[in-house]
This record gives sequence, structure tokens and C-alpha cells, in this order.
Amino acid sequence: MDSDTEEKLLAVSLLSAAARHDNVAVKNLLRNTSANVQDAETGYTPLHAAIASCGVDEDGTTALSREAAAEETVKILFDNGAIWNDLDKNDETPGCIAYRLGLKNVYRLVVDAGVRAELLLSKLDGIKALEVEDEEDEDENEEEDEENAVDGTDESGARKRQKLEPEAPAEAAGAEPKVGLANDPVSTEPPEDYIDHWDSNADYLRSSLRYTDTTLLDSSSNAVMMDWETDIMGRHAEGLLPTKGLRAMNIGHGMGIVDTKIQTHSPLEHHIVEAHPAVLAHMKKNGWDKKPGVTIHEGRWQDVLPKLIEQGVVLDAIYYDTFAEDYKDLKYLFEECVIGLLDPSGRFGFYNGLGADRRVCYDVYKDVVEIDLLEAGFQTEWEDLPVPQIEWEGVRRPYWNVDVYRLPLCKFVD
Repeated sequence: MDSDTEEKLLAVSLLSAAARHDNVAVKNLLRNTSANVQDAETGYTPLHAAIASCGVDEDGTTALSREAAAEETVKILFDNGAIWNDLDKNDETPGCIAYRLGLKNVYRLVVDAGVRAELLLSKLDGIKALEVEDEEDEDENEEEDEENAVDGTDESGARKRQKLEPEAPAEAAGAEPKVGLANDPVSTEPPEDYIDHWDSNADYLRSSLRYTDTTLLDSSSNAVMMDWETDIMGRHAEGLLPTKGLRAMNIGHGMGIVDTKIQTHSPLEHHIVEAHPAVLAHMKKNGWDKKPGVTIHEGRWQDVLPKLIEQGVVLDAIYYDTFAEDYKDLKYLFEECVIGLLDPSGRFGFYNGLGADRRVCYDVYKDVVEIDLLEAGFQTEWEDLPVPQIEWEGVRRPYWNVDVYRLPLCKFVD
């Protein structure tokens, strides 16, 4: 038997054993094959097979009696490196199947495995970043040694971190603020320069935006913000500003929904940080620069906030909702900036769209961010809000696919 045939036979055997919850066979087969093999027809991994085989009885209910057996198989697979979020041919992860079948215990196992994996990846990314910084330091020190040798001085023992220059703002790149007219027709066909995901915040800031009565769209007609978020934004403002006369900041103006809600709480100070020239133009068009107590900070928050910290600005409430940024940006914000701006009794919140394309990812990242916030010194309260029916007309890429919004309210640990 050639090696390819043997590998295929082992894969089929493992998938079958996982589906039967034959844990002895699963353990034996994992000695010679990966826990992440996939069925060519269904795309199932052993995790998918173990969970899906719980099945549905004739009366339409899930056979929960088989869940306990599935739990043990799932644990074995995770112990042997099974990937929690692999997709099958139906675009479902193992967690998606467990949630759909109502297997609460198995679903929790998948979420916990996802949390462990994401935290580990974050740690590894941090280690890699430190290694890159160390290499840059070494290169810089070598250059300094050469310069010092010419000057006759020796400072080779001093370590100095390289200061990274911030990305140039859109204005400096020659981009003109472009604001589309409301209700411009939207083609259903993606343009040749269609962008499904912005790889760089700097690229997004150089792009054009388009406002309609209900939506803010990017240059590819993907939604940046929509008015279905209005009630959610209102609840954020209520949680962050429990009384009037507080000092507030919103990072990312967008359609101005949360800033409008903040205004209803009569803040003593209302700081708005916004970097996109099109949004800034729209803000000024709507008179935000003339509202009493409002201060607009033009630029990326990564550049603006350190200056405000140096100036001794103190805030009672900080809210974050940007576009084309990743979780690592949010993490940097609360680890490095919020702690320098927020009053000891203040409150911090953010738009929680982390993993909102599917329920299992949403639950995983909720736990991940809560753990990271706690490590940074914040305790988090969560409020579940129902998500209304969303109309995606005119929007090419929906960004929400979960029936609940988990609203975070963060305070310093007592």
C-alpha cells in the first residue's frame, strides 16, 4: 500500500471512529494521523463528525443522549491539536453545528478551545514583535557603535528602542475628502477595484466614503456603519454617562450616532477623535465643530491620545468604534491609552463586533477580550441586547450575523 492510500485510509477511519464516538479507536488512529483531516465530500473534520453524528431524532429534537459520548471524543481531539474553527463545505465550524443542534456542553468545549487558541496566538504574536524589536535594536546599536567609533566615544552598552514614525494621514498623501451624495445608485456588481477587507487603516483613510440616509459606505459599498445600531449606541451612552456634566470622548465619529446620544447627557467636555477626511468634512457640514463643549481632534487616535495624556487630560467616559482596525488595535488602546486618560471612577466601552459573522466566534472573542481587559486592570460587565432585523439593501458585505449584541461596560478593578 502506497503512502497516499494509507493516509486516506487512516483519515476515513478516524472520521468514522469520531462519528461513532469510539474513543479507543480515535486515540489509536491519532498516533498516525492528524486530528484535522477533512472528508473530501462534506469537508468534515473529526470534530465536525463527532458533533454532527449526535444528529436529530425523528421528532425533530436533537439526540442529547449522545452528547456525553461526543464530549469525550471532542476532548480527545482537542488534546491532540484539533482546530476549533475549521469550516466544512456548508461554511460551518464544529461550534456552529453544536450550537445549531443545541449541544450546550459540547458548544462550551469548542468556545473554551477557541479562547485558548486565540490567547496563545496573541502571546506568540507578542513574542514575535519583541524579537523584531530586539533585532531592530541590535541593528540600531551597531549603527550607533560605528558612529561612536568615528566620534571616539563608546556607548555600546546603552539600549534604545527604535521610534516608529506614524503613518502619514490621508491629507498628507494628497487625498481629497470625498463624500458621496445620499441615495446615489449602487451597482450590484462589484467594481474592478472592489475591496472586501481593508488590509491597512492608512489605505482606508485615503479612500472615499459615501453617506446615505441610513448607512455610511466605503468605496466598495461595504457598510462602515448603519442606523440599525442606533438603540445600541444609545445604551452605550447611557452606561458610560450615568449622570450629566461628565467628561466624555468618542473615538470614531462615523455617522455621528453615538456622539448624538452622548450629547443628550449634557457632557461637560465632549472630545471626538476622527481621522477620515470625508467624515471630518461631514462633521463640519453638520456643525459639530460649533457645538458647545465639543472638541474635534483630527487624526488617528494612535497619534492624538498620547499627546492628550501628556497634556494631563482626564476623562470620565471613553468609547471606541473605528473601522479597518483589528483587535490588536483595541487591545493597545485599553492597555496603553485608556489607563492614561480615564479617571479612576471612569468607564470605558467599545463597539463589540468582534467575531460577529458567526455565533461561536462572537462568544470566543467575548471571553478573549474579557481576559485581556482583566489583565489590563479592568472588570467588565456585559449586557445582552437583541439585534433588530437588518436590511442589507445596497450593502455588498454584511458585517453582522448574530442575533444578540453583547454590550461591554468596563471599569477599573476595585
